[in-house]
Amino acid sequence: MDQSFRAILVNETSDKNFDVKVSQRYISELPDNDILIRVFYSGLNYKDALSASGNKGITRKYPHTPGIDAAGVIVDSRVPEFKKGEEVIVTGYDLGMNTSGGLAEYICVPASWVVRRPEKLSLEEAMIIGTSGFTAASGIYEFIKHGVQPESGEVLITGATGAVGSMAIAMLSKSGYHVVAVSGKPDAAEWLKQLGAERIISRDEAIEPTGKPLLPGKWAAVLDTVGGNMLSTAIRSTKERGIVANCGMIVSNELNVSVFPFILRAVRLIGIASAETPMKRRLEIWDLIQSELKPTLLPLISRTISLEQVPAELQLMLKGKQQGKVIVSL
Repeated sequence: MDQSFRAILVNETSDKNFDVKVSQRYISELPDNDILIRVFYSGLNYKDALSASGNKGITRKYPHTPGIDAAGVIVDSRVPEFKKGEEVIVTGYDLGMNTSGGLAEYICVPASWVVRRPEKLSLEEAMIIGTSGFTAASGIYEFIKHGVQPESGEVLITGATGAVGSMAIAMLSKSGYHVVAVSGKPDAAEWLKQLGAERIISRDEAIEPTGKPLLPGKWAAVLDTVGGNMLSTAIRSTKERGIVANCGMIVSNELNVSVFPFILRAVRLIGIASAETPMKRRLEIWDLIQSELKPTLLPLISRTISLEQVPAELQLMLKGKQQGKVIVSL
């Protein structure tokens, strides 16, 4: 008998709008892949909101179940590397984009996407971290790899109240770094300080509008999630041999910057594309998270909702009204 399960389902309506609701789906409707997983936790990401709003650059065909993160237990495996009953996580790759995603009680995915739950993380903790925390840790991995240490100076985090930014603050502060957060939400200042930000600056303070090719060097490293003029200013304000890691374009996908920061200060701009991280590096970053970067204040960063609350939460995310990380308990 074909088993049914609950899932978020996005349907394209006759008037080209997109309807998002909890629906019944069946195991037989899932892709024919190596590993069937009973999902217990997922986490909301901006890509999920884009998929649910009909962004064809994220998801080509509807109806569709979004959700780029999932954590659960294997219920069936066709490969010897993974056994029934193992706790696993899946983040990134094509999950939730064009492959039925983690905002559902079941997923079926290739074995090459699956990571065993890190020993020092519960399934719930792994989803609080999720793609956003993995992305933040990928930037920190680059900082460490290129020699940026706590004594190197201040580290700037843009988009600080978002899931990536808030997780980066908590991870960096736990490791002793001096974190400066950029935020346009004055009411979030106390929360950001609780996460570990030593200073908070406004968006206006983080943008230099004149386009000067170089600015006084302030930052040993930068993790940028917004793009545009804020990224340009950050690059021009980074100290000699500093690292700027970019993982987003919430404000703009344009970047107007001269070559001077690169040829006069040897500033290094590094792109973070966490979805397709090779498995060897993926495992290294998850190990870094569980051994050194796991925030002590995970509950402060996250809140938990039900599957029924997901449609409304995705709308808040599209409007930029979400703070921290939202996980979904299934």
